Amino acid sequence: MAAYRVGPVKVGVLASGSGTILESILENAIPVEVVIADRPCRALEVAEDAGVAAELVERESFGKRFDRAAYSQRVVDVLRKYDVELVVSAGFGTVVPGVATAFPNRALNTHPALLPAFKGWHAVRAALDAGVTETGCTVHIVTEEVDAGPILAQEAVPILPDDTEETLHERIKQVERRLYPEVIRKVIDGEIQI
Repeated sequence: MAAYRVGPVKVGVLASGSGTILESILENAIPVEVVIADRPCRALEVAEDAGVAAELVERESFGKRFDRAAYSQRVVDVLRKYDVELVVSAGFGTVVPGVATAFPNRALNTHPALLPAFKGWHAVRAALDAGVTETGCTVHIVTEEVDAGPILAQEAVPILPDDTEETLHERIKQVERRLYPEVIRKVIDGEIQI
């Protein structure tokens, strides 16, 4: 017998920063159940202001002694506590491969480059350093390998002659704030199969 959905898909958002992508997700009526941050940040306030549960799963170490597996498990435990079905990373500053394992093909990320180019944390700087004429953003499925999952959507952003890392990143974020919620909605509605 097939299982039938009674309510909306429960989404968990991972965030670390200002929460502007989270704001876009919430403005697009994505059913966010919980927001998890790895450090105190504005994203937690955005969640609380929207009436969404906000949990700080603080990363205590940024050095060589950081236990990534144990930290990943702590994040997964909170996601499971809220019965999350789809995980959405919105600028989460910690790589948590355990999320991809616990939520296979049910975790999404947005990346500020046209993958497979410029993987990793400094993608905008890398694009500028490479002297390319365009970069952009990619929405992809999270896998255990960083920025290597199947691509769901991409959109190019031109690099202007006077661009700095900050100005280019802001223009990429403008695209992300529109494209990412669109893709999340299509995944939830079954228009994009993952």
